[in-house]
Amino acid sequence: MKILLTGVTGYIGKRLLPVLVKNGHFVVCCVRDVNRFSPPESFKSSIEVIQVDFLDANSLDNIPDDIDAAYYLIHSMSSSNEYEKLEEQSAKNFKNSLNATSVKQVIYLSGIVNEDSLSKHLKSRKNVENILGDGHFKLTTLRAGIIIGSGSASFEIIRDLVEKLPMMIAPKWLNTKCQPIGIRDVLLFLENALLNEKVFDQNFDIGGSDVLSYKEMLLEFAKFRKFSRRIFTVPIMTPRLSSYWLYFVTSTSYNLASSLVESMKIEVVCRDSKINGVLNVQPESYKQALQRAFTKIDSNQIVSSWKDSQVSGVKQFNISEFIDVPTFGCFKDIRKRAIYSHEEVVTKVWSIGGTNGWYYANFLWKIRGYLDKLFGGVGLRRGRTSPTSLESGDALDFWRVLYADKEEGRLLLFAEMKVPGEAWLEFKIKDDKLIQTATFRPHGILGRLYWYSVLPLHGIVFSGMINELTKQKKGDKVLAAKS
Repeated sequence: MKILLTGVTGYIGKRLLPVLVKNGHFVVCCVRDVNRFSPPESFKSSIEVIQVDFLDANSLDNIPDDIDAAYYLIHSMSSSNEYEKLEEQSAKNFKNSLNATSVKQVIYLSGIVNEDSLSKHLKSRKNVENILGDGHFKLTTLRAGIIIGSGSASFEIIRDLVEKLPMMIAPKWLNTKCQPIGIRDVLLFLENALLNEKVFDQNFDIGGSDVLSYKEMLLEFAKFRKFSRRIFTVPIMTPRLSSYWLYFVTSTSYNLASSLVESMKIEVVCRDSKINGVLNVQPESYKQALQRAFTKIDSNQIVSSWKDSQVSGVKQFNISEFIDVPTFGCFKDIRKRAIYSHEEVVTKVWSIGGTNGWYYANFLWKIRGYLDKLFGGVGLRRGRTSPTSLESGDALDFWRVLYADKEEGRLLLFAEMKVPGEAWLEFKIKDDKLIQTATFRPHGILGRLYWYSVLPLHGIVFSGMINELTKQKKGDKVLAAKS
């Protein structure tokens, strides 16, 4: 069957794609920017990649007419304060476009919306469901609450809080009940619902086997990790203060933190579990979902992370617009060193950032990360999804990977930190030399003042970094390659 998959570069879509391909389907992958999508070579014969922006109705002409089913996995919760309008427009454009195709079923992954009083985020999800329900196709809506899995936003937030804070003075909404579900079970529900007539024109709540408060989830996580943690809830934290609390302690963006805080005051518990029998899925417990997540983390098999979505950054852009580094009106810091081994230097470059750090003056990088967080940036807490692998679109601390080709020996990063301009950092191997180039395109006089103010630090950081990247060890002696 021919399946249309939206959100293919997102947390769920990136994991659903291999499931659909494995089941023998031909998948039409909708991406807003083809340069952000790097499917495995083995998938190439089973997929078609089309560039579609669901806010641009004209771009939807690229969707083929002969699709059998579609997955709608789009949301804009973190990209704008007016995400309700964006989500509404995207849903309308999607519905109108699919009405002109042969599609039989659309599967929409939404949020649990059983309370009378809903947050802005959950109201928007319900509105999208209503819009899609008016389409000329059968709609199946699967409503989930907290999704637990390696790299999921909820999992990473819980992990940050538990692993960084021995004691928490937290908002009272930590006592709100929810029904977390493991990512494995979400994928099973999405897979088994495909063209299943038993779920046509219906909505279902999907959840794990446990109903817990957010406080209980944090304490259970701590117990699982063998940490001793104390949590005290207080009634005086305003939504804004709670949002800042999440933003500064965890790796989440402020927009996402704000939306989550508003939603966390609403109970997200399943109405019933009848869908389990209909689709033959027996959801795991919260503890089992944690175990599965850490198994993936410990073996470096994290398939996708919410941090690699553009909504985890400050700037919203298409990679194709920035992959060609400008020269006019730019400041550059260019350094070259001879290399001793192409393979070893590339391995070092591809391991940069995250827990590995930046090879030199890491304390300065950390200070820059703290300052960035203080001024509303992403800071260094996003880290990286894989310790050794990088692909276009990946988040790397406060950078975004624009281009990564190991054979060519070129890695290009774009800054998502708060700066009065635009910044690139490039590593390129040419003629047995590593060329490291920092480029800054300033915005006005403030940008120029910024560049000159940090110039002395660049001399320390960038020089030290390239020296470490090209350094060769021989026995007990360390030899730095000379340019």
